[in-house]
Amino acid sequence: MPAVLVHGVPDTHRVWDGVRRHLTRSDVDAWDLPGFGAPRPQGYGSTKEEYVAWLVDRLEQVGEPVDLVGHDWGCVLTARVASIRPDLVRTWAGSSAPVSAQYVWHPLAKIWQDPVEGDRFMNELDPASFAKDLSKLDVPAELAEEMARRVDGAMKDSILKLYRSAVTVGAEWEPGLANVSAPCLVFWGTLDPACPIGFADELGEAVRASRVVKLDCSHWTVLQKPAEVAAALEAHWSA
Repeated sequence: MPAVLVHGVPDTHRVWDGVRRHLTRSDVDAWDLPGFGAPRPQGYGSTKEEYVAWLVDRLEQVGEPVDLVGHDWGCVLTARVASIRPDLVRTWAGSSAPVSAQYVWHPLAKIWQDPVEGDRFMNELDPASFAKDLSKLDVPAELAEEMARRVDGAMKDSILKLYRSAVTVGAEWEPGLANVSAPCLVFWGTLDPACPIGFADELGEAVRASRVVKLDCSHWTVLQKPAEVAAALEAHWSA
């Protein structure tokens, strides 16, 4: 039963490196979503539905149910997969992203969702300034600089298209959480300014999670508390 780790925005598979160093199992793979360090297929529109379809296709190729884990957008997308294709998921774990009609998008998401302001933001994006903004969310400075450097043209376009497809994702996908049948874990930063901690309990209740792990950190749980995240995952997988 392999484990598959799915990143969020504006990340790549590298966001999981710290967690993976603390895992004892070797059958762990971290995937790059199309446009996030990986090429986009011809005609790919980078919508939330297309990302879910891409994940389903990749998981079908694995050939057996996996231990599926997502952070940030990876949490939203993998929760959707677990709700529509439970046959592909042995266990699920998600972090730092609500799937809730009650969630109000954070200010930067609203900018990206606006056709004028979002395009302007990406056109004027300065990696050094963006890295400083990420550091304000307690991303370690070196990692923030690396993340910012990897925001290329394809990632900028993918981010805008993903967020613009997802203005009402909570209302659209929250009802489907009732169909999640895999054992679930939710882990979250108590200091997350973009996704308040109350949504951890809400998501945990919606998917009937066995645990909701609350970590003393901000949004990037997998960067700030890699050892704790790894321990929670291994306990979840072995339960």
